[in-house]
This record gives sequence, structure tokens and C-alpha cells, in this order.
Amino acid sequence: MEEKSALVVFQDKQIRRIWFNDEWWFSVVDIIGALTESDRARKYWSDLKTKLVDEGFELSAKIGQLKLPSADGKYYETDCANTENMLRIIQSVPSPKAEPFKRWLAQVGYERIQEIENPELGQDRIKKYYELKGYPKEWIDKRMRGIAIRQELTEEWKKRGVQDQEYSILTNEITKSTFGKTVQEYKEFKKLQNKNQNLRDHMTDWELILAMVGEKATTDITLAKDSQGFSECKRSAQEGGEIAHNTRKELEQKIGRSVVTDDNFPSMGQNKKKLIKNDQVPNHT
Repeated sequence: MEEKSALVVFQDKQIRRIWFNDEWWFSVVDIIGALTESDRARKYWSDLKTKLVDEGFELSAKIGQLKLPSADGKYYETDCANTENMLRIIQSVPSPKAEPFKRWLAQVGYERIQEIENPELGQDRIKKYYELKGYPKEWIDKRMRGIAIRQELTEEWKKRGVQDQEYSILTNEITKSTFGKTVQEYKEFKKLQNKNQNLRDHMTDWELILAMVGEKATTDITLAKDSQGFSECKRSAQEGGEIAHNTRKELEQKIGRSVVTDDNFPSMGQNKKKLIKNDQVPNHT
């Protein structure tokens, strides 16, 4: 994502935003400041948090700590919210600017609204981003299939009482069983510096395939056992990862090498290098 695209303006007020998890996330403090015209926007937001929690708004699940640039040029973790949750926060701010701000926010988030109505648009956009980054078509096809399998799994977890914040724990169980590393350990192994980078965007073909095997097996085991709640789903995740692990070990025995590698973008061509040089690669995580 070009740096200029990470900043938008509402009535002469600059609002920082970042592309994360396939949608725009906005700085809550910036929006509070624009609505209230207060020079104590951080204090206002701190007080508002308490009120929102009392009203049942799940801050931990709906507010993300994402790194945004500050006035000193450095990046700091900042409270951010996506369009949907930002609209909810705006409702709690008494301001004559609330309604025009809602319309403005809907406009800058319009791309995402279109994709909710027509999911194929979202798939097309993601494919385009990967093409711009220089990924080959065969890799992109696997990545898109992996996204679909992942969504199928998380939908099952949701139906079975697993909380959003527990998804990462279950994912770690699958990843560790499959590859012998947690997601964070795998990121460190691949020398990924930014914690928001998506590990799978740095996987080779076989790593992607094995990740899919682990998650698809977990989904089918979860269904077959009718796993309910976190503990039962955790056991199913471990068993799903074990199937992918056995597949990996058998393959490695046949080809005489490990498929777990610290390579990043092994199939990238000169196209990606040019895009990076020209600062044109979208920041898709």
C-alpha cells in the first residue's frame, strides 16, 4: 500500500488508517479528535472505553492495536477499529459532525461494503494484490483455496462455541503439530520482522498445501466427532495437525529433504523487485 493511501482527510482533519485483515482500520483517537475538536482526544477515548464496556461493547475483540506513524515519524501501537466497529463508537460521541462523519466513513469504506454484498469482488481484489506482488498464478490459486478452507474451519469453531480470541490458540495447535513450530516460531524462522505479516504469504507451495491439509482435516474431524467448546476443538485441532504432520514426514522421506524452509517468496521474479523498488506493493496482510 502506498504511504499516501494510509492517510485520509475529513473536514481538514487527518485520519490515519491501515489495511489489515482485508479491510481498512482507522485510528480511534484521530476520529474522536475530528468529531469533538478536542485537544484531549486520548483522554476522551479513555473515558469512552469505560462507558462502552459498561454497554457490553467487547473492546478486546473489536479494537486492534496496530502500528501507525506518529508526529515524530516513528510507528507506535494505536487503538484502531474497522468501519463497522467505528460506526458503533461514533454513535456514543455526541457531536453535530456524527452524521456527516458516518457518511464519510461509509464512503471511504465503500470498497469493503461492495465486497460484503458480492464476495467475488473481494476474491478478485486479493488475487490482484498477489499478482502485483509478483506471485505466480499457481501459488495464488493455492493461497485462495487455503483462505476458503480456513474460513470453513473458523465458521465451524464459531458454531461450536469457540471465541474469536481462541482461534489463534487452536491455529497454533495445528501449525505446531504439522510443522513442529508455533505460528510465531515459524515467523521468526522465516525472519519476518513485522508481527502483522501473514505467515502464509511467505510459505512455499508445499507449506501452503500442508497447512491446508491440517485445517481441512481439523474441520472434518471436528464435524465427525461433533467437537463442542474450546477443549474438544483443541483436541480435534491437534489430531488434524497430526495428519498433516504424517503427510509431511512421508513426503520428506521420499524426497530426501525438509519441506519446512526459511525461504521467503522463492518463486518471486524481477516483477516483485521492481514493485518494491518503486514502493508500489499493496500492504496485504
